[in-house]
Amino acid sequence: MAGFAWHDGRLTCDGIDVEATVARTGTPVYVYSAARLRENHAAVRDAFRSLDRTSDPLIAFSVKSNSNLAVLEVLRSCGAGFDLVSGGELHRIRAIGADPARAVFAGVGKSDDEIVEALDARIGWFDVESIPELETIDAIARARSTRARVLLRVNPDVDAKTHRHITTGKRENKFGMRIADVEAVLASLTSLPGIAFDGFHVHIGSQLTDVEPFRETLERIEALIARTRAAGIPVHTLNLGGGMGVTYRPEQPAPSPARFAQAMAPALARANVKLVLEPGRAIAADAGVLITRVRFVKQGEQRRFVVVDAAMTDLIRPALYDGHHPIDPVLDPIRDGTTSPCDVVGPVCESADFLAQDRALPPVTRRDLLAVRLAGAYGFTMASNYNSRPRAAEILIEPWGSRVVRQRETYADLVRGEEVPPVELCGTPSTTPSIGRTGIEP
Repeated sequence: MAGFAWHDGRLTCDGIDVEATVARTGTPVYVYSAARLRENHAAVRDAFRSLDRTSDPLIAFSVKSNSNLAVLEVLRSCGAGFDLVSGGELHRIRAIGADPARAVFAGVGKSDDEIVEALDARIGWFDVESIPELETIDAIARARSTRARVLLRVNPDVDAKTHRHITTGKRENKFGMRIADVEAVLASLTSLPGIAFDGFHVHIGSQLTDVEPFRETLERIEALIARTRAAGIPVHTLNLGGGMGVTYRPEQPAPSPARFAQAMAPALARANVKLVLEPGRAIAADAGVLITRVRFVKQGEQRRFVVVDAAMTDLIRPALYDGHHPIDPVLDPIRDGTTSPCDVVGPVCESADFLAQDRALPPVTRRDLLAVRLAGAYGFTMASNYNSRPRAAEILIEPWGSRVVRQRETYADLVRGEEVPPVELCGTPSTTPSIGRTGIEP
């Protein structure tokens, strides 16, 4: 199996020494395994292949989970399509030469400009989330003498049993349309000449570790498909979204893609549709680690703090989602077998700035490297410059070696595009320097 493992007390990625690799960029730095990305893509594709009426499901990788161009190119080269939620993500896949016809454009708040860009790029499908959005796409498509191929996103009101911030299929969530609204739209398709209805989309949440919500959702969608076909409207495509979880904690194991597919197989066989899936985490999470260096070890009155150079600005999942990531020393994680609880915290001035709390770790000292595992999804892509911190570098490891696929930001990058306007003080123009594209300029 490709990916990260310890050999002779040293963390390696596909046989390449991680400590030596990150010496090129310094820390914090994300490191990705191209081989593991390919393995995970193949696992999802093969699990669902027999359930697609064409035996060729479209695995539309969720760009929001990891948008690095090199990562996207790895997946494009092994046949993936892409799930997009912004014009910027469309720009990214076009930058690597991906075919927009193998992409879906989702999101509840598409701008008119984004709709135009996607139409002109000949996007594969719009995942339409509301009646006003559908009417807007129809008007724009007609004005451009074209038709937009759409999937109507259904909100099935199913509890995905996941964190409240990443559930998307309950009636109180902003995503998708009620089944009654979807059926009203289907009854009025003839009044929307700019719309080419192709099927349905459903996505009930992220990091699901139980197959039952998927099964319940499919039961409702299967019934909707049957009613739609009975009304004489063809249904060609079903986009099942993403959401397949990964095992962040050993005590909370996630089913494999094959197990998810097995649970959905009976309903999908009856539906007889072209399948689209939008996995992100299931492909990218365990293909990446965040490497961080210990700055200080601080003994508080009640606990030990391991202060590292990575922060919530680099990996916000622990603060935002209560996300759990395994953390181990890069060198000799076993050591003498002794561990003690500590908080792994960053330098940002927020109490929420932690990577782990009350975590058992072996003794570590200043300048030791730690590996924050399962960080390939929703890691760098959610990073920020809060506290004016440059964002981390990213490295991709291929079987033949490694390459830096994103340089670490500089201080000049932080202020690029900003400008201090002149201010009149006592009749005298301010002498405050302007801040231009290359930093402070006289």
